[in-house]
Amino acid sequence: MLVFLKHNLVFFAVPKTGTTSYQAALKGKADIIMRGAPAAKHMNVRKYERAFAPFLDKTFNLRPERMAVLREPLDQMRSWYKYRSRLRVNDKNSTANMTFEEFLLQSLDPKPTPAASVGNQLHFVMGKDGTNAVQHLFAIEHAELLNEFLANIFGEMPKIPRKNVSPKAPTPLSDELAQRFRQERAEEYALYDALIKSGGYLHTELPGDES
Repeated sequence: MLVFLKHNLVFFAVPKTGTTSYQAALKGKADIIMRGAPAAKHMNVRKYERAFAPFLDKTFNLRPERMAVLREPLDQMRSWYKYRSRLRVNDKNSTANMTFEEFLLQSLDPKPTPAASVGNQLHFVMGKDGTNAVQHLFAIEHAELLNEFLANIFGEMPKIPRKNVSPKAPTPLSDELAQRFRQERAEEYALYDALIKSGGYLHTELPGDES
């Protein structure tokens, strides 16, 4: 997560959406950089609202706008699977000894195994009322809109490096399991589909925003 005090903006790092590359490019412009432990780097919106937003408000009189990047949910799960496949087989988070279908099935279990416990994007960006609480959402599949948004804020954008790229791994999937995944993650898909329907950039007014 990056905080830009001058620009009144916080950039949330939704895992497996390409934001590591953007944060590497923008870190020189950020006033506060949350990195290292995943709980800090990938702080979700509800934790931010509970613990970090009050600090920004009290310390800097700042209530920044929020931005985040989303990815097609099944594609994000493929990235998680590939990323964790590089871990040693005896690591509890490793997917090296399972197929992608096994990983996906475990992720849909009410009590997923550690390897498949990766959350979902809606849970990351939603506020305490269970709905999206980020004003500026971008689809990484339309990165040109994200780049344009950032260029309008910071001027000329630095080159975006390729960071944290997942290794190659086969991820075959049956149509039946793909359909089940979409059904069970219907709310996440509803947000992502709305984002794509909007052209890749979704602006949401939040309580307290100026009309």
